[in-house]
This record gives sequence, C-alpha cells and structure tokens, in this order.
Amino acid sequence: MSCGCKTSGDSAHSCGPKKTANGCESVNTCGNSYKLSVFDWLSDINNPAPNRCDFVEVRFKNDRKSFYKNVNNIPLHIGSVITVESSPGHDVGVVSLTGELVKIQMKKKKFSEELALKIYRQANQKDLEVWQEARKKEDGVKLEARKIAQRIGLEMKVTDVEYQGDSSKITFYYTAENRVDFRQLIKDYAGAFRTKIDMKQIGFRQEAAKVGGIGSCGRELCCSTWLTDFRSVNTNVARYQQLSINPQKLAGQCGKLKCCLNYELDSYLDALSNFPSSSTTLETEKGKAFCIKIDVFKKKMWFAYVDSSMAWYDFDIDLVKKLISKNKRGEKILPLEDLKQPEASAQNIDLIQENSVDRFEKKNRGNRNRNNQNKQNNHQQGQQGQPQGQKRNRPERSEKPENPNAQSGNQPRPQKQHPQQKGPVEKAEGNSDADNKPQSNPNKKKFKKKYPPKKDNNA
Repeated sequence: MSCGCKTSGDSAHSCGPKKTANGCESVNTCGNSYKLSVFDWLSDINNPAPNRCDFVEVRFKNDRKSFYKNVNNIPLHIGSVITVESSPGHDVGVVSLTGELVKIQMKKKKFSEELALKIYRQANQKDLEVWQEARKKEDGVKLEARKIAQRIGLEMKVTDVEYQGDSSKITFYYTAENRVDFRQLIKDYAGAFRTKIDMKQIGFRQEAAKVGGIGSCGRELCCSTWLTDFRSVNTNVARYQQLSINPQKLAGQCGKLKCCLNYELDSYLDALSNFPSSSTTLETEKGKAFCIKIDVFKKKMWFAYVDSSMAWYDFDIDLVKKLISKNKRGEKILPLEDLKQPEASAQNIDLIQENSVDRFEKKNRGNRNRNNQNKQNNHQQGQQGQPQGQKRNRPERSEKPENPNAQSGNQPRPQKQHPQQKGPVEKAEGNSDADNKPQSNPNKKKFKKKYPPKKDNNA
C-alpha cells in the first residue's frame, strides 16, 4: 500500500494503480506531493515491549499531518493506509512515522496526547474506492468554487480543495489580504456541492508550499519539500548580508522575502561582531569621513569624505579600530590618502606578462617562429631521406652562387645586354658618366602626351 512517488503539485498528479507481487491490483495512495517526511533512524533497533509507543504520525494531502492513537494495537508500518477518526465521519490517510520518534515529533510540535484521535482500522477496498473517487472531483470543485467567489465579488483566491476520506466534508484553503465575509459564500458552496463546507485561510507562503514550483536557484521550493516552519524575514536580513534592496530579486514565488535569506544570517552576524559600527565616522585633518561600504569576506571597510564622496579608500578593520581609538583620545588622524598603504611595486614577472596588453601577440609570434623552424627542419629531413628514383612534388629552388668578392651593403646590379649589340659591353677608361647611361631603343615609338587646351578664364 505504500507509495514512493515524489511528484510535486496538486492532487491531479496521481500515480494510478499498481500491482503487487501476488498479482493483485492495489490502489496507489499518492495522488499528490507527500513531503516533509521524517527519516526513521530507529527502524532497525528493537525497542522493549513496555516502552512501546502507541501513537503514529499520519499524513494527508500535501503537508497536512496529525498524530493518532493506536488503541486496537493494529500492526502498522510506514506506508500503511488506515482509516482514522474524524468529525464528522472518518478520514483516510497514510502512516508516515512510527516508533519512538513520534514522541519526539509530538514534543517538538507541542501536540497534547489528550487531543489525539484514534485509529479505526486498516483501510479496506471500499474505503479506498470512495477516497479515490473523491480525489478525482477536487480539480473540478476548485474551478467551480473560484467562479462562485468571483460572482459574489469577494477578494479572495481559492488555492486548494481537499475532500475528506468518506466524502462527507470539503475543506477550502484560500488566501486573502483582508478579512473576508464568506457567510453567503458558504451557503452557495453548500447548495452547489451538497456536503459540509469548511473554510481555512492560509498565508501566501503556505500557498506556495501547497502548490509547489521552481525557485530562482533552479531547485524545487524549500517550503514544498523540507521546510517545516516559516520564520519571519525582513529587510534587515538583506542589509546584514550587504545585499541590494531589490524586491524583484529578494522576493520568492509567494511574493514575500525568500526564506533562504535566513540560512546564512547567523554566519554573517558572527563575522560582523568583529567589525566596527557601519555608522562610524573618522575625524581627519582634511575633514570628516564616513563608512560607505563593508566587505565581510575581505574584512575591509571603505571610507569617503563628506565633501567628496566619489573617492573611496579601503582599510582593514584592525587599522580602523586603531583610528577610532585615536579619535576617542581627541587626536585627528592623517588624511585618508596618506593612510592608504601603497601596493607593493615588486610584482612577479609572470603576473606582469599576464597583465600586459600584447601578451597574446607575443605568444603568437613565438609560436610562428617555432612553426617556421619546424617546417624547415622537416623539409631538410625530407630531402635527405628521399630515395633517388622518386619524383619530388615541388621543383627544387635554384640557389644563387655566392659571390666571394661581394661586400656588405648594396651590390651593383648586372648590366643588361641590348639585343642588337653583339658581345659584352666593355667600359672604356676615361668615359664620363653620360656614357654609362643606357642607350635608347631606336625602334621604340615615341608618343607625345596630349594635354587638353587650357581655358582662359578671362575670356
């Protein structure tokens, strides 16, 4: 009879019937999100019979739980579907916890043993059929209830509907900002659904816990999975953690401040206990300076002058405490720019290279040079290791013979021989520089450049 379904949402998410090992079909009692389960770490320990606990924890739809007394000593375990006492009639639920841990939970929730109702029996097939039929009606009843409330003009929202196990009562969970007069609403509900009506107002956080959803962190909502109590959250929590007061980012699915803001609050308060007050002012020779920012992790405080608040100076909290003690003695401290210790100029060479702008260009240049050297070495190795009868893919480049008489600097170009001139051109001794000029080709046609006639502007 037990169910291991972890589907979140309302009662529409039903796992359906399952077959047991014997082949018979058992009705799945999941139907919705059963959450906030307690891990029974005493399940493997055999308790003595005289100290046996007669109370069990029973869960119903969503996060509703209660404690019942096993007066008939029925053998129960976690996941057993039972029929319990209710007003009126009876209700059907699932056992969520047994043993000694039930007493701890009752003490934690301050539940009196005298108020505990009794367990009738294990649910039979008829009880399960009536219960499942009632569960299937809940979605339609919820939509119809919203229409009726809207027709009357009530400023309320019907969040969830829960049928009792014997279909003798319907509980409507609603949210509203102001007080709602639902006397006429109950009459309309009783005439429409023909059963007893029970109205329960819940908060917006309880609504988010019943409906479920995904938070901004990407995980399922804490209130719909494991969170049991809703502690108050105010904007001071965000201020202690140095967060910007942005309602869109700090609000959760319920429209209120996120519950997770309280998770790290104690750690921040312990860290801030070593800090001076954020309203600290320093008396300097240049004027008053006030605290403008606090960094909890770096243990630093930023100060700025009252006259020029654009320039910020950060100091360690130990130095700030010394400066405050000087002010208490009536001494004025040095200006903030003089108190600010200059950073160490001696930096690591690797850090300088990493911070330079052209660091990528230098790396690329070195890689190019290495690649060119590797290509030349591979080319030379390929020429040495190539067999004689094999053709090369690329033609060999003819190397110019080295001139032993060449000197460093610009070398004279060799003179070209005219096609009509036979024999080498010899330069006679004593010729002038005009004789060394290249001779013009007589066969070459001379073209005159034709320029357009100039226009006379005075004409």
